[in-house]
Amino acid sequence: MKAVITGDVIGSRKSKSFEWVDSLKSVLSLYGETPGDWEIFRGDSFQLMLDADTAMLAAFHIKAVMRAAASLDVRMGIGVGTVKHQAVKITESNGEVFVFSGGCFESLKKQTLGLRTMDGSLDKALNIMLGLALLTVNDWSAAVGRVISSRIEHPEKNQQELAVLLERSQSSISDALKRGGWDEMMLLEEYYREQISCL
Repeated sequence: MKAVITGDVIGSRKSKSFEWVDSLKSVLSLYGETPGDWEIFRGDSFQLMLDADTAMLAAFHIKAVMRAAASLDVRMGIGVGTVKHQAVKITESNGEVFVFSGGCFESLKKQTLGLRTMDGSLDKALNIMLGLALLTVNDWSAAVGRVISSRIEHPEKNQQELAVLLERSQSSISDALKRGGWDEMMLLEEYYREQISCL
């Protein structure tokens, strides 16, 4: 079972700096190799294929990095399903997972993150949960985004070690994780993994 994340950067054309491109490339490269696993195309659109169980954490990670890098947001559709043909370039691969991801992305309106699988009832439940999570996630500041992304990239580090890494106090790390809804986000991510493993 694979997942494909189809996304674009919101407001990228209004940004005076294009430093966010390097940040996006950097986070995508943590989940695979280009062009087989990920590609950036049309300037500010991207596609990433990865194992289904890591897709939701990856989506939150991408959001955190973009908030931290340039206070920009991303709109993403996660598709979970099978790959029929895996080409040298991800944009030339096909299968139901690409159909689900593209369809989910195209159907996004006000919500900036959605999910589609072969199970409609699961999709409905997870998308309601994602909508609630986004009430917090969409308001991440650059500082919160930096702490969240570092927490995802260094799961072995405790708050004190993260504080040393980011040159901040331990209390500010704790506060950023609370404001970012870290514990609640991880409960959602755990629930997602459990449900996906049953598909």
